[in-house]
Amino acid sequence: MSDTPFAIALELDALGAHPASSSASAALSPRLLASHVAAAERFGFTAATFDDSPLPVGGVVARLDAVQRAAFVAPLTSAIGLVPVAHAAYSEPFHVATQLASLDWASNGRAGWIAAASGTAREAAAYGREALTDAELAREREDVIEVARRLWDSWEDDAVIQDAATGRYLDADKLHYVDFEGERFSVRGPLITPRPPQGQLVVAASAGTAGADVALVAGADSAAITDAAARARAAGAALVWAEVEVVLDARGVSAQRRLDALGAWPEVGRLRFAGGADGLVALIAEVAASVDGVRLHVAELDLDLEEVGRAVLPALRERIGFRSPRAGETLRDALGLERPVSRYAATAVKEFA
Repeated sequence: MSDTPFAIALELDALGAHPASSSASAALSPRLLASHVAAAERFGFTAATFDDSPLPVGGVVARLDAVQRAAFVAPLTSAIGLVPVAHAAYSEPFHVATQLASLDWASNGRAGWIAAASGTAREAAAYGREALTDAELAREREDVIEVARRLWDSWEDDAVIQDAATGRYLDADKLHYVDFEGERFSVRGPLITPRPPQGQLVVAASAGTAGADVALVAGADSAAITDAAARARAAGAALVWAEVEVVLDARGVSAQRRLDALGAWPEVGRLRFAGGADGLVALIAEVAASVDGVRLHVAELDLDLEEVGRAVLPALRERIGFRSPRAGETLRDALGLERPVSRYAATAVKEFA
């Protein structure tokens, strides 16, 4: 590990990660969402993530998409990072890049993006498209990340003039065409939104995805996490976060009794912890030797969010030096990532020199 700040993100979809905690009303409740994100910021989580899927799942017939949910809570928060899932397949890359840039403006530079790629036959049919193979999905995701980054760079930082005296509001020489040709789409640009406050949003994706800042890794135990993290770094990941599912002893009820009451929790290959807060602190401290952060998927937000915030985060501040983000920081600041220079501005400087 380096001096990179350790990140603790919390998934805030619906009422929790356990299937029994979900409900149709939770998927459409802005009041619940605002309450959960306010609590997460108050306790000091680095970031909140917002899951999504191309089609409704689990009996939920409607939901607010993840970028909309993040945008809704942006003006209600001031420090916590906001990182929604946005799917690459079957979405218009130009629109995805625009929405995410707008989210970064709405949050004053606290936005990120989990670039997901899902393309089942059912999803493809809903969009009137052909299903993609796993290899095609991987290439599509990498193409969408690349074109989004080019579009975010297509406005130089000082392209907006806003000089009422001269009637000049935009320096057209500082807007650039991206001229991207991918396997399944092409984009010329420039974006219709000025360059985001962070320059480039923080992009997270599954390990091995080219162009991502954060590699999300999974494994059934800490040894598997260590191996996955090493592979992700070898593939070029700047940061690595481990995916961890959590159910804690809460309000006098043991984690095991809670799990028994909730019922089956299907395994999806993530590290899972069930027990007391001290045990979770020890586990996170152990994996902190090989990763730069964790993303917690708690069984029930109404119980586990409070337990993690009250008993786990303070202990991690003492044990591994975890630091909560501060109001006014960007997500890049909180993660120790530099703000990149626009590739087009850098090219122009080199050509002029």
